[in-house]
Parts: sequence; structure tokens; C-alpha cells
Amino acid sequence: MSLEILINNDIKQAMLAKDVRKLTALRAIKAALLLEKTGKDVSSGEIPESVELKLLQKLVKQRKESASIYVEQNRPDLAENENYESAIIEAYLPAQLSLEDLKKIVADVIASTGATSVRDMGKVMGLASKEVAGRADNQLISSVVKEMLGI
Repeated sequence: MSLEILINNDIKQAMLAKDVRKLTALRAIKAALLLEKTGKDVSSGEIPESVELKLLQKLVKQRKESASIYVEQNRPDLAENENYESAIIEAYLPAQLSLEDLKKIVADVIASTGATSVRDMGKVMGLASKEVAGRADNQLISSVVKEMLGI
């Protein structure tokens, strides 16, 4: 089942349950999907799964950044709302890798590329990001790569 159909079904369920907070988060996902669908990259009307993953990750990242800003501004009520929405959106992402699994994947990529220094970081990051494909945050991948290359 495509993400769009899943979101539409969940929107209907949230409406029936009168869950306004969940409905807001789901509508944000639907709006982002519609915007992406009208973009240049989508010719067949179907959004590729890799694009959907990136879109969901972007939405989660936006919510988390907003929540941290709200905490800094002493607005815990707004921060709690953003955290709730990010949790709803994260439910549609694939299961996240554990740190140990991520380190194994990065170690395999480093071994296959023969990377030894900071100059090879871009190559390692590119391959590791493709290998992980939405199951870990790029900042976490970057920190693991830096740690393993000794940067």
C-alpha cells in the first residue's frame, strides 16, 4: 500500500476518533506529499519510495528543530505539540538502525572503499547513506563515519 493511501486512511480514522492533534500531523504529511507530487521529479504521478522517505525525514527534522527552539524560548506547550507531531510522522518511517548495526554498515563501506582520511569522507557518506536508506539520520551517520575515520 502506498504511503498516500495509508495517510488518507489514517486521516479518516483520526477524523472519526476526533483526534485533532493526530489529524494535524497527518494533514501536514498529506500536504507535503501533494506538493511533491506536483513537482518536476514525479512524472508518473507516483512518488518513489526513496523520495517519500526523504520527505518524512525532513518533516520529522523540522518538527524536532522547532521543538528545540520552543524549549529555548521557554514555550514547553508548543514544544510538546511539535514532539507529538514528530512522533506521529516517525511512525511512517522504517525502523531505525541501532548504533551497533550502523557501525557495522559504515565499517563495511569504509573497508570496501579503502577510506583512510578526511578526504574520503564524502565517498563514504554517499555510499553509507544509500546503504542505510532512511533507517538512520544523516547526522548520526556522519558522526559514526568521523569516529571510524579518526577525524
